[in-house]
Amino acid sequence: MPLTLVALILLMVIPVPPVLLDIFFTINIVLGLAILMASLNTFRPLDFSAFPTVLLFATIMRLSLNVASARVVLAHGHAGTDAAGQVIKAFGEFITAGNFAIGLLVFFILVTINLIVIVKGTGRVSEVSARFTLDAMPGKQMAIDAELNAGLLTAEEGKKRREEVTRESDFYGSMDGATKFVKGDAIAGLMILAINIIGGLIVGMVFHDLTIAKAAKLYITLAIGDGLVAQIPSLLLSLATAIIVTRDSSGHDLTERMIKQLGVDRAWWPVAGILTLFGLVPGMPATLFIGAGGISALIAWNAGRKSALEAAAPSFGAVDAGGAPNEDPRGAEKDGQLSLEDVSHRSMLMLEVGYGLIPLIEDDGKSSLVTRITGIRKQTSRDYGFIIPAVRIRDNLALEPNGYRITIGGVIVADDRVYTGKLLAIQGDNSNVMLAGEKVKDPTFGLDALWIDPLDRLRAQAGNYTVVDPSTVIATHLNMLLRQNLTDLLGQDDVQALLDHVAKSSPSLVSGIIPKVITLALLTQVLKTLLADQISIADLRRILEALAGAKSREIDDLVDTARIALAPIIVQRICGPKEALSIITLDPSLEQIIIQNARAGGRESGMIEPGLGRKLVESFQEQGRVLAAQDKALVVVTSPLLRRDLASLVRQAVPDAIVLTFKEVPDTKRINVVAVIGASD
Repeated sequence: MPLTLVALILLMVIPVPPVLLDIFFTINIVLGLAILMASLNTFRPLDFSAFPTVLLFATIMRLSLNVASARVVLAHGHAGTDAAGQVIKAFGEFITAGNFAIGLLVFFILVTINLIVIVKGTGRVSEVSARFTLDAMPGKQMAIDAELNAGLLTAEEGKKRREEVTRESDFYGSMDGATKFVKGDAIAGLMILAINIIGGLIVGMVFHDLTIAKAAKLYITLAIGDGLVAQIPSLLLSLATAIIVTRDSSGHDLTERMIKQLGVDRAWWPVAGILTLFGLVPGMPATLFIGAGGISALIAWNAGRKSALEAAAPSFGAVDAGGAPNEDPRGAEKDGQLSLEDVSHRSMLMLEVGYGLIPLIEDDGKSSLVTRITGIRKQTSRDYGFIIPAVRIRDNLALEPNGYRITIGGVIVADDRVYTGKLLAIQGDNSNVMLAGEKVKDPTFGLDALWIDPLDRLRAQAGNYTVVDPSTVIATHLNMLLRQNLTDLLGQDDVQALLDHVAKSSPSLVSGIIPKVITLALLTQVLKTLLADQISIADLRRILEALAGAKSREIDDLVDTARIALAPIIVQRICGPKEALSIITLDPSLEQIIIQNARAGGRESGMIEPGLGRKLVESFQEQGRVLAAQDKALVVVTSPLLRRDLASLVRQAVPDAIVLTFKEVPDTKRINVVAVIGASD
């Protein structure tokens, strides 16, 4: 590159023979074509990140050739049109064709198209893209930091993402300046043309005694040829620059995307009709317009046929929410043999939809449903401290058209319906408006609801209905099921990954506990039990330190030890540090009766009798409704001996309720006892 740059500079100073000029001009045209083709075949602008530098070198080369050719034209133009080489002669004589005015007009038209249309528009797009990219850079960096802190990215992945963000800002910043090269090149071309014409006329008439007609014929022809042989590569580079700065960063093939988006039958049928009408107008070239209309109709028919075939054929495609598109799940057999991959469940989380819901998951995994599920997965991972597996989304022709099915660990946990093109209006306590629609139960909370027409949205909202779209219904349902089935999503491999992460900052802690004090399998059971109680395991270091000092290695004792260590975090998630913790307790005498009866019967579990359990469930349901109206969580505080049995009863009444023991409430926390159940019994 240094030698090339020096050679380009020398072209401006050292006289160059016409033969070398022909070679260099040909190389210039080839280089312009190569850059244009490369820009057309890149998938993202960053795939051609060297483009600004390439543009600079190409501009310098073209200007060097302009200077070298101008010297030859002015020095030897009087000898004939071939004095500056065959390339300049061919372009000049072909364009002028004996008429200088035509040649000059063609040249000015090319320069106008290049300078005013392409270069000006490209410069504006580059300027806006650079500004928006630089403005968005801090937000992108913060998003990467958030994903790193949540454990959704490894350090290496975070580093690569940061480098890509930096490269993107550098690229668009460079492109904003590089477009000025193209503009300056076009202006320089006009100036060099004027110098060649005016200077040539003066040199020819003063130094070589040529008549004005003879001088004009020679020097204007050479000036036009010289200008055109430089402006054509300049136009190619301007087009390449425009293509780079105007394309998106989605990573798709430009030709394929343009054909797909332009090949819409609904667009081509009107075109065919309008062209046919033009052909029927008297005085219009009927054959041409009607023929064009027929071709347009053929394109529309073919596009419609392809769309119908794609809609009717099962796609068998699958997308991972929060991950990359998956392989074809049909598991093609090879040589008539089956593999384990063909018969085993390959996804922990799966959402299957009927063909009527396929529009919800289209657009290459960028639909609103996929985006929402990705957000839910990330938020749940942050809340509970481990990576939720990717949700595999696929169509299933065995389901009814509007049906969907959610599977966790190979077990179907939900099966319901939504309707595209409609909205779900969920009835509230004060809903007093009659709406037309199909009456159903909300899949997530089991509330009365109706599927209504979108035109009734405002009327439903005015009537105190909660109105949501189908994507929100499915995403909310999935969110609830994820939080209710966290124990099925955590395995030993996930726990080992968490330990490896903690070991980076606390290697002695991890190596001193696993497996010397507690095995990986037992730790996994402890963490699963905590998740079943809706307790985050994000602070694994605190959990390990607590387990290291546990007096017993029984699973229940280990869980209780971990819960006490996590008590400040548990309470913090319920209410703020300055708020009082609103709780419900059992009457102490009732607790003692339950414990004494259980011990008398020799029971360590199942301490609460069924009859009493039903009454307690009813009481918890009533208190749960009262607290829900106040936007508060149901928190029950009881004896450590009763916590596990009471928790199962409380969750039957209120699934999101939290059951704590007296030991798990920090001494410094203010308490507000909302109700004492059993006090009047």
